[in-house]
Formats: sequence, structure tokens, C-alpha cells
Amino acid sequence: MKIGIVTVSDRAAHGEYEDLSGPAIEVWLKSALIPPYEVVKRVIPDGMASVRDTLIELCDDLACDLVLTTGGTGPSPRDETPEAMQAILHKELAGFGELMRRKSLEQTPTAILSRQTAGIRGKSFILNLPGKPASIAMTLQAVFPAVPYCLDLIGAGRIETDPSIVKTHRPG
Repeated sequence: MKIGIVTVSDRAAHGEYEDLSGPAIEVWLKSALIPPYEVVKRVIPDGMASVRDTLIELCDDLACDLVLTTGGTGPSPRDETPEAMQAILHKELAGFGELMRRKSLEQTPTAILSRQTAGIRGKSFILNLPGKPASIAMTLQAVFPAVPYCLDLIGAGRIETDPSIVKTHRPG
């Protein structure tokens, strides 16, 4: 099982800001997943080309089963993560974004500005997460029960979760 973690941030990519979001994803994964799994990390600038090219690399060249992005999902002009992702997806799974927004709205009314989504490229499942570390944990907790089964359905690597943290749902 190979997991890609992509932080999309101009400031973090240029060393002006410490990446807190990528490490927050990794901490949550360490608490929720049962090894073995390998993590591949990237910190890249905002923008269509950088996100698109990184997702293609992680999915096609490095064969990541799961790719988690953070950042670039807001309404500002440089926030193009969803557009870059949609350009390379084979199938979109919009329900993941809907659930993440619904869960985030419990904390902040500005969550409605988020444009997170999810989808499949080949045997890779890609999920856009929010940029704030506290929101990352909350949204992963909400959507992750369906992630292992999604990976099963697309022929990706098998992932197991610690049931005391995340109860995976695999029908029948």
C-alpha cells in the first residue's frame, strides 16, 4: 500500500511557511491505519499545472493507491486543486466532498467556500482535504470508513484501519 500526501501551497513550497497540513495527514494516518504502508510526500505550489503533474506522477509513475491532497480548494484565483484533479480523473466521487463540507459546516460557516472532491485515476483514489490541520482530522474521520472499500472496488492495495479509531465499512 502506497499513500501519496500532497500539500498545495505557494508559501510552503517556497519555504515561507512551515507545512503543517501534510504532517497532520501523516499523524492521522499513523493513528488510524494498520501497517504496512509507505508514504510519499510532496509540497508543491498552487496552480493547475503543478497539481495536475504531481497527481499524474503519484498515480501513474509511482503507483500510489491513495493520494491525499491538502490546500488549493478555496475560491481564490490560485486555488486550482479541484480543477487540476478533475482534468486527470477517470471518475469523480462527489459524495466525499459533500460529506466533508457538511462535517466542516459544524465548525465554521465559511466551510461552504470549500471545493473539495474525490475521484479515481486508474487504480488510485484521490481525495482533496481542507488545508487546516484540525479540519483535516475531522474530515478524514468522517469519510475514511468508506475509503478502504473504495480501494477494494478499484483494485488498489488493501488497507486496514484500527477499529478503535475508524470502523471500516466493507459490505457483505
